[in-house]
Amino acid sequence: MRIWLNKHFGFSKGEFNGLLLLIFIIIILKAIPIIYEKVQTVEKDSPDLLAKIHKLEITDQQDFHYNRDRIESSGGSRKAKLFNFDPNSLGVEGWQSLGLSVKQAQAIVNYTNKGGKFYKAEDLQKMYTISPKMYRKLFPFVNIENQASHYPKKDFGFEKKEYVKKPPTIIDINTADSAQLDEIKGVGGTFANRILKYRERLGGFHKKEQLMEVYGLDSVRYAEIKNQISISPVALKIININTAQFNDLKGNPYLSYKQINAIIQYRKQHGNYSGPADLKKVLILNQELIDKITPYISF
Repeated sequence: MRIWLNKHFGFSKGEFNGLLLLIFIIIILKAIPIIYEKVQTVEKDSPDLLAKIHKLEITDQQDFHYNRDRIESSGGSRKAKLFNFDPNSLGVEGWQSLGLSVKQAQAIVNYTNKGGKFYKAEDLQKMYTISPKMYRKLFPFVNIENQASHYPKKDFGFEKKEYVKKPPTIIDINTADSAQLDEIKGVGGTFANRILKYRERLGGFHKKEQLMEVYGLDSVRYAEIKNQISISPVALKIININTAQFNDLKGNPYLSYKQINAIIQYRKQHGNYSGPADLKKVLILNQELIDKITPYISF
């Protein structure tokens, strides 16, 4: 190779040796990162290394539990005496009586003094000073007083106002105008006008149920409004059946023109009516109709 370079490029022996050294250095620099990466991967994934790390973790964990259990078992050379207790109010001496060390007991009391709360027996598990073994021993004796009172109350900043139930407004349907009738829940302007017109034709209401005779006012709507209304004992418009003419009776919503003529013709033929029973003699009138018109007629 030296002869070929000397022949074509005119390299001397010294220049040739320098070129070889430069090439060697370049190769070394290129190879170092590759070799380093492979070594790191091997070391990282080495089973021996992983085993050592796992063993170290287990040892640390065992040391922690050993130290905690050793403290609990020593209990300051005091024999544990189990009894029912409320962890929210138990003092240092009480925890010691249950088998905890002074340090463990003080840690729990510090927790409650700073506002920490135990809402249920299971909350004892969140105390790192209480081992699973000690937790199982204490669990049956936990008795938290007024558990609901330990839960924080939320204050949304709203002023609590005492609600005073407003007594319902009772409307007299015999004296009310359309505006007053409109105040009745379930009536509205349309039905208010219909009630007024029907009241005028009748000559006044003598019972609440007559509202169901108003066009469109069914039993469902009546049930909604019946406790909001009253009927005052005002004088109904009374018509003397023995002197009434056709025009006097034609406005009554219960009587048809044919029935009015029959009443008048019977009276002309047989004389005056003495009472509701005589109206039964008019064949075109039934008992239900007679009962409806009786409050509005006189004899």
